[in-house]
Amino acid sequence: MPGPYSDDLRLKALACVDRGVPKSQVSRLFNLSRNTLDLWLKRRAQTGSVSATRVSPRGPQPKIADLEAFRVFAKAHGHLTQQQMATQWGQQGGETVSGRTIGKALKRIGFTRKKRLTATVNATKFNAKRSSSN
Repeated sequence: MPGPYSDDLRLKALACVDRGVPKSQVSRLFNLSRNTLDLWLKRRAQTGSVSATRVSPRGPQPKIADLEAFRVFAKAHGHLTQQQMATQWGQQGGETVSGRTIGKALKRIGFTRKKRLTATVNATKFNAKRSSSN
């Protein structure tokens, strides 16, 4: 989805309209639709500002909202499976959650059981390529 026009562009276009330049000419000059200019003028008349409205986040909010408390919990109980961690989380006074919810929260805090975060090259493939080139 494309982002909103910058406030600077909005102000420049409306300044041209205020100076008396026809809207159709301003729309061609700034490569805007005439309807967009009308909407900006209407917003400025109603609110006094032409800045874009903020979009609220989509979808449901995560069940585990306090990530710092969860990070401490994950460090203490990282040896357990996700289902066992979900049981422990509910017993410690947190909201009852599923193992999948624990998995999503672990991903958000960047918790991993892997020893190396970067991928390694398969040694057997590397040795096979080396021996075939000789």
